[in-house]
Amino acid sequence: MSDVIAKVLDTVKLPKMVLVRQIFKDDALPDVAAAVREQINRPEIAGTIRKGMSIAVGVGSRGLADLPVIVKSAITALKDLGALPFIVPAMGSHGGSSAEGQRAMLASLGVTEESAGCEIRSDMETVVIGHLPNGLPIAMDRIAMEADGIMVINRIKPHTSFSGTIESGLAKMITIGLGKQTGADACHSLGFGKMAEQVIAMTKVKIEKTPVLFGLATVENAYDNVRLVEAVLAKDILNREAQLLEEARSSMPRILFSPLDVLVIDIMGKDYSGLGADPNITGRGATPYVKLSQEVGKLVMLDLSTKSQGNAAGVGLADICTRRLVDKIDFEATYMNHITSTALVGGKLPVIMEHDRHALQLALKTCNAPPDDGVRIVRLTDTLHLEHIWISEDMLDEAHAHDAVEILSEPVPFEFASDGSLNGRTL
Repeated sequence: MSDVIAKVLDTVKLPKMVLVRQIFKDDALPDVAAAVREQINRPEIAGTIRKGMSIAVGVGSRGLADLPVIVKSAITALKDLGALPFIVPAMGSHGGSSAEGQRAMLASLGVTEESAGCEIRSDMETVVIGHLPNGLPIAMDRIAMEADGIMVINRIKPHTSFSGTIESGLAKMITIGLGKQTGADACHSLGFGKMAEQVIAMTKVKIEKTPVLFGLATVENAYDNVRLVEAVLAKDILNREAQLLEEARSSMPRILFSPLDVLVIDIMGKDYSGLGADPNITGRGATPYVKLSQEVGKLVMLDLSTKSQGNAAGVGLADICTRRLVDKIDFEATYMNHITSTALVGGKLPVIMEHDRHALQLALKTCNAPPDDGVRIVRLTDTLHLEHIWISEDMLDEAHAHDAVEILSEPVPFEFASDGSLNGRTL
């Protein structure tokens, strides 16, 4: 960075910060593994399974809570019913659109052949089972189609780029996840404005023409813990998922302060959100088709998670990032993700600062906060974990007045190492 820019930024005084606890409803299941087994053993679900039948279990690239436990429990339950289950990656174009990359992504999420207790069969080849009236092909994972039955595992959650009765969940896993690169490309081709419509239309065809038996849905609470597990028969997926989406929406965590002048996110990544940082938290979406409520002046992202394997999809939604983050980006994986989605803004690079201190100072200098109102800064570890957050000192009165906010510290200054990086970057 030039001496001129450094000289300007070094004069910006950062406010003191206060650690607070946001209090959400804590209704986590006491035994997730038992809940999975119970759901698969329900008569109407177990009745779809015949002894000796092969079942392809679709597992995706999202960082679901307790994913290794859920997968292992589902595989065990299927085996106990006499089935011969195996896993297929159901993640569209993620993992660099390669079989090896998708297998590696599952491993990064804790799902391996050893952990699950079954084989993982990863291949990008698909078969086209039909076309929508608009001509778009409906593709399905070839290996999954060769099985006697298919089940998918996914979390029901509001999507990051569109809003509708069906967003991120079982239907999207069936259409895009099991569609691999070909199916993902087709489903995204008309843009996110048509995404909900496309997912529903393709799901209807796939349920009719493929051996999808059921889906295993989870809903997480505000603490990123599973609060509900439900097996849903294929014929009921579209109706039931719409209901579960409303439960998921009401269970989501959020920042209890708005608007914000600056939002700082310590670490972004695919294990936290499809766009690195959940737009439902940051208020920054990649399309105009998602309904968001948070207001943020300047958004800063400081680092990229290891589990993202270089995929920095969504980094372009930030205004400022660090050189450290950029140096970790696999541009091929990131660009492939955005090319498939057709929403390119998230693949762009923000203004790059050489270290954390200048990133924060730049955000504060350019956030246009009214000088007499005090500055409103919130700092998060990531957008999945919102129980403990930092707020700027000027927000203390508001925090004291909020029933769901607990003050945990006195105001303290940001602490930086000699290289400008934040000391103790995680909360």
